[in-house]
Amino acid sequence: MSSSPPSRGRPRDPRSHEAIVGAVNELLAEVGYAATSIGAVAARAGVGKDTVYRRWRGKPELVFEAVFTTTDLAPTPDTGTLAGDLTALLQGLVDEFEAPAAAAALPGLLADFAADPVLRTRIRDHFLAPSKQRLAAVFERAAERGEIGSDTPVDLVLDTLAGAVFFHIGLVGESPDPQLAGRLAAVIAKGIEIR
Repeated sequence: MSSSPPSRGRPRDPRSHEAIVGAVNELLAEVGYAATSIGAVAARAGVGKDTVYRRWRGKPELVFEAVFTTTDLAPTPDTGTLAGDLTALLQGLVDEFEAPAAAAALPGLLADFAADPVLRTRIRDHFLAPSKQRLAAVFERAAERGEIGSDTPVDLVLDTLAGAVFFHIGLVGESPDPQLAGRLAAVIAKGIEIR
């Protein structure tokens, strides 16, 4: 017997979700973060504003999910080595941050996060924490293979990976060379390997 409560209302239509996410990415690239509104997203997606607000509390959460969670949908890498898995993870982040919508969204999102501690908490709890839990498997496998210790601070390592990509592409604005993900992965894997 299931202990979860029955769902209320109509189930979410995946086509609406895809249309909304696509509209967000298009509008960000065309008009930027400040000019992207829930109304404009709804109109572009062909849905009502209520449909958008049923899924997201506001523009920052909508934009964050549409732009900065695409790597969450990818399968967890399992290349057989920690360096290979980290390279795959990092390449996904590089691709995510390199997208035109990400460049357009980042300054406005950072300002919104800085101004609203409740928003930061919601993003951390609803998006970042589940993503980190999903990626913990990479480090569990590495520990089982003897590449790293079981006491490796996984949260800190994941923050370091994301922070390096964010700084390099998002803040400094460097165009990444094709080897960036592999080079960063090698540095991190070497730093946490068992010696």
